[in-house]
Amino acid sequence: MGTPTDMANSPETTSIAEATPQELAEIIAELEQYRERLVNDTLTMAKRAKVMKSQALANLEPQLAQIDQTLQTLRQQQATLTAGN
Repeated sequence: MGTPTDMANSPETTSIAEATPQELAEIIAELEQYRERLVNDTLTMAKRAKVMKSQALANLEPQLAQIDQTLQTLRQQQATLTAGN
């Protein structure tokens, strides 16, 4: 079936609910970078394929919405942990 991904071997495989504020900050930063890369890569591919930018972004919208929701949840959890300390 192939080799496990790097994430499977990383400490981030622990539950998000158990993450420290620092770990949450790292996860948020990585997810933000992923979101930006996803948009940029999609727009680059759309340009190469001569697809309209609006159409490419419309196709990407469900994924972006899910990423944004996850980011919001992580930020709320981080704020709760930070306020609790």
